[in-house]
Amino acid sequence: MNGGCGTRALWRWRGNPLRRTEDVLEAWVVLAVWVVVAVGGTLVGVLAGHAADEAFARQRAERHAVRAVLVTGSSTIPAGDSAVDDRAAARVRWTAPDGTAHTGSALVDTGLKAGSRVVVWVDDHGALTGEPPDRTAATVEAVLFGGAAALGLAGPVVGIGALLRWRLDRRRIEAWGREWDLVEPGWGHRTG
Repeated sequence: MNGGCGTRALWRWRGNPLRRTEDVLEAWVVLAVWVVVAVGGTLVGVLAGHAADEAFARQRAERHAVRAVLVTGSSTIPAGDSAVDDRAAARVRWTAPDGTAHTGSALVDTGLKAGSRVVVWVDDHGALTGEPPDRTAATVEAVLFGGAAALGLAGPVVGIGALLRWRLDRRRIEAWGREWDLVEPGWGHRTG
């Protein structure tokens, strides 16, 4: 066997009388796409994951569980309505960190009667908010955000690389056609 796998992989950069400019350009396009996807994708993924993790940590620091009292009962809601995982929206009353009383709508377990005590989540101003994700859920979501960001970068870069390679193929085909038009008449008579 003449040459190894590495030699065959780098054929576009080796000196060769049959090597065309388009072959060298294509090699650089492929290399650039791989570098941008590998390095840029990793960097974008890490930054997005870190930003998401910080946002979730901030949510855990700013949101607090407080006791509330149901103002209205949380009747069982038929599937497909506003029930979420056997929870339904109900009016609740709670006291904000500054001591003021508030009333609002929160998701609570279904089947509770008015006057029942429930736990709701509020922000630093006492407004109702959703429960922040725990550390495990936040880590999983941060990894997913990071992966999505990396794929979001990789998709367009690979697409642009494919478009450039398609254009280089078109240039090669056009050059072959022009060269054939020059060479073919000297090969003898034509049939037909």
